[in-house]
Amino acid sequence: MKRSDREKEESRRSITRRGLILGGLQLGMAGTLMWRLHDMQLNHSEQFHLLAEENRINLRLLPPVRGLILDRNGVLLAGNEQNYRVVIKRDDAGDIDLVLSRLAQLIDLRDEDIERARRDMLRNRPFVPVTVAERLSWEEISRVASNAPALPGVTPEMGLSRAYPLREDTAHVVGYVGPVSERDLAALEAPDPVLMIPRFQIGKSGVERMEEDRLRGRAGSQRVEVNAVGRVMRELDRVEGSPGGNVTLTLDARLQNYALERLHGHSAAAVVLDIPTGDILALASGPSFDPNLFVRGISSPDFNALLENDYRPLVNKTVQGMYPPGSTFKMVTALAALDAGVTDGQERVFCPGHMDVSGHRFHCWKRGGHGRLGMVSALSESCDIYFYEMAQRAGIDKINEMSQRLGLGMRYDLPITSVAGGLNPTRDWKRRNRDAEWRVGDTVNAAIGQGYVLTTPLQLAVMTARLASNSAVLPRLIRDPLERERPQLASLDLRADWLRLIRRGMADTVNDRRGTAYSSRVVTEEQIMAGKTGTSQVFSITRAEREAGIRRQEDLPWNRRNHALFVDYAPMDNPAVAVAVVVEHGGGGSSTAAPIGRDITLAALNGGDVPPLSAYPAPQRNRIRAEQIELEERLRRPEDMRISRA
Repeated sequence: MKRSDREKEESRRSITRRGLILGGLQLGMAGTLMWRLHDMQLNHSEQFHLLAEENRINLRLLPPVRGLILDRNGVLLAGNEQNYRVVIKRDDAGDIDLVLSRLAQLIDLRDEDIERARRDMLRNRPFVPVTVAERLSWEEISRVASNAPALPGVTPEMGLSRAYPLREDTAHVVGYVGPVSERDLAALEAPDPVLMIPRFQIGKSGVERMEEDRLRGRAGSQRVEVNAVGRVMRELDRVEGSPGGNVTLTLDARLQNYALERLHGHSAAAVVLDIPTGDILALASGPSFDPNLFVRGISSPDFNALLENDYRPLVNKTVQGMYPPGSTFKMVTALAALDAGVTDGQERVFCPGHMDVSGHRFHCWKRGGHGRLGMVSALSESCDIYFYEMAQRAGIDKINEMSQRLGLGMRYDLPITSVAGGLNPTRDWKRRNRDAEWRVGDTVNAAIGQGYVLTTPLQLAVMTARLASNSAVLPRLIRDPLERERPQLASLDLRADWLRLIRRGMADTVNDRRGTAYSSRVVTEEQIMAGKTGTSQVFSITRAEREAGIRRQEDLPWNRRNHALFVDYAPMDNPAVAVAVVVEHGGGGSSTAAPIGRDITLAALNGGDVPPLSAYPAPQRNRIRAEQIELEERLRRPEDMRISRA
């Protein structure tokens, strides 16, 4: 069919319009390309020149700033300080041995530093920077910078390093940080990429380890341009990370310092609890160590000295040390007998100095005996025979039940490493662990905190706080600075008349002339304390030793002597603090542990300060003042306790 002339004309116009549209689009695209080429060549030529073949872009992780650890008053326990260091990258260094040799001529590099750097470089990818030396002086870092052309791949940097300003005071609680190890990485399912940075440090013990996720923060990133020889040309952009969160502890740094120094010369532990809240005010284990040594890389001689010390400075005795509680356990036995209904506490038991049980003779510490006494006098004079009798009547099951009720045998959930649970022995426990049946003699031993019974100083402090308050006090170490109300503690529901007997016995222990801790009493009326001494046997003096003339504990080698213990709470009428002291191989609780416990208790009631002489009996004040002068020389001054402004 033939088209008309009109149809042919319309078809031509339609084709022309399409052609014009397509042509316009093509011209627009070409123009845009030409404008972009012009812009790139003229306006951005320098930028693209730097990104040319001889240059490349590196992405680096920026370690986050680690959070601070503070005491309850804001005193800095763990912080960060400037750290000048030198890093090296294997793929930029070329001849590594030559570069390290030149570097050793500029700064003090030990052979072990060089070997460690080599190992780190081989363990990581070639472009990952490895720390060769750190904590350099400004002069050393300046020498490295001025000799940069001769040190390819070497870069001087300034970063932050962990520091513990109070050194030994809080080492066992705060802990320390150290480089990430293969073992650390293997323990994590999805390790944070920042952990792959060579020599990056994480918590290794104490709060540093247990609160690692909160303290570490989130890494940032940095894009830099480097040339063919590894020199940084410029920083392209930077994304800052998030600093770690701060952790506030319940500790009082001044009291902690006082408690540790009061333990000076002993292998010992002291715990102070705030009774209404359960806050741990002091957790002192002596001797201690300087955690800064581990951050900086402890030398083999220093580490071996710590390991070989008989006083075990690396062990946190407050929560790791497990000791027979000795006579400090007698309150448990007394309450178990009252709860079992086998005594009313008024009954008097005769103590001839010994008791025969199942063919074995058990002695009282007072070989001539105490005569007839009731529960209050038995506690204050620490008569063993009375509690042998009560334990046999009540039985080990009741004793174990009361022990748990008072907080013994519990592993408390605290953010520090290696918290021990102690041991409340039961019939089943002995079958499983000793393959033997429980005997009456085992109950008699347990009555006075010997035999299989084991406790930690922290547990003894909790027991004392519970006796003083009739509340289920739970120790806590992390404090919320914004907390406005005290935590509500559950009641132990111990009968008031029972507790009156126990508290009178503890009060007379310290304040009655016949009490075992009378010489360690407090005379300030508003600070009078109640307590209990304890002595736990480690080894018996053998017959051969007696025949050789060894009669006293002082005649034995140090590590075979008895442990000395003391627990107390104060003030007696309105309990505020509970204290537990254990002195390893210290001899008698009344002669060694009780004076320490009194001093620490008074310091706690006086805000961590050295106690006033007016709190001590007048005949003791000259001697006490001489001891205080010596102690004050070791104590930290207030200006050493830096308040954090972070």
